[in-house]
Amino acid sequence: QVQLVESGGGLVQAGGSLRLSCAASGRTFSNYAMAWFRQAPGKEREFVARITRSPGATFYYADSVKGRFTIFRDNAKNTVYLQMNSLKPEDTAVYYCAAVQGTIATMTADYWGQGTQVTVSS
Repeated sequence: QVQLVESGGGLVQAGGSLRLSCAASGRTFSNYAMAWFRQAPGKEREFVARITRSPGATFYYADSVKGRFTIFRDNAKNTVYLQMNSLKPEDTAVYYCAAVQGTIATMTADYWGQGTQVTVSS
């Protein structure tokens, strides 16, 4: 069992930065790939970024955030982060972290956090 709690969301102006954190409980955190998703009002939840287990972690980003967002994890702290730079109003959404399995094409979430709101003003 893994419980996930996100934090770090808030209101920021366009061009600004935020760092989201997702703290996990449970001894199996390091066994999971972790991912961030987001859901904007009236839209479906969409994939943002994924990091596999470490050592030797690999990364994958949605095209819309590539070059602006960075996902990283600290297994000693059972935490995964999403560093978001050069934020745009279209990044406004509730951001969720998830413990995931499978490839990028077949990825499924075993556990979800409750979400944290990110609002980017123009």
